[in-house]
Amino acid sequence: EYEGDRDGEGQRHGFGKARLPNGDTYEGEYEHGLRSGHGTYRFKNGALYTGDYLQNKKHGKGVFFYPDGSKYAGDWVHDQRQGYGEYLYANGDTYTGEWANNKRHGQGTYVYKETGSKYVGCWVNGIQNGPAELIHLNHRFKGRFLNGKPLGRGKFIFDIGCEQHGEYIQPVQVKETEKEEEDEDEPPLPLEPVWKVSEITKLTPWSPHDEE
Repeated sequence: EYEGDRDGEGQRHGFGKARLPNGDTYEGEYEHGLRSGHGTYRFKNGALYTGDYLQNKKHGKGVFFYPDGSKYAGDWVHDQRQGYGEYLYANGDTYTGEWANNKRHGQGTYVYKETGSKYVGCWVNGIQNGPAELIHLNHRFKGRFLNGKPLGRGKFIFDIGCEQHGEYIQPVQVKETEKEEEDEDEPPLPLEPVWKVSEITKLTPWSPHDEE
C-alpha cells in the first residue's frame, strides 16, 4: 500500500507513506520509486530507523533503535554503520568513535557501565587492537592491545602519583602428555597475558612507541 506523491511515470517520488508486504512501514522521501532523502522506517519486529536514505539504503546520518533496546546514532554508508557514530548497548555500555563495515574500527572510546572503566584507543574489525589507554577508577594502563588483550610493554599510572612499568607476556601453552582420547579435538584455551613488573617510578612521559 502506498499513499503519496508520484512522478510523471507513476513511480513514488516526493513524500509518501508505504506499508510493505512483510508488515514494515516507511514514511518519508522517495526519488523515482526508491527511498531517497529523509525518512522513518519501522520494522515489524520493533526496530526503527530514522535518517537519510539513498536508493533504498541507509546512507548519510541516521539513528537506529534495535529490538533489544540498543541504539546507534551516526554515519551510514550503503546500509552499514560506517564513519563516526555512537552506540548504546543493551547492557548500558557505550562506544563512541569510528566504524567500518558495521564494526568498531579506527579510534574509539568504549565505556563499561558496570565498572565505569574506559578503553580509549584503536580498534580493528570490532576488536581492541593497537595503542590504547585503559582508564579505571583510581589508576590507568597505557600500552598496546592485540586481539582484545594487552600485550608487550606498558605502564600502570596510579592517581597517588607513581607508575609501575613492565610488560604483558603471553604464556606458552603447555601440552599435556596424558590426554584423554575424547579431548583430542578441543582447541587449547588461550592463556591470559601475564603482567611482569620491571620498575616502579614517579610519573614519566611515555608512549607505546618508546621501545628500549
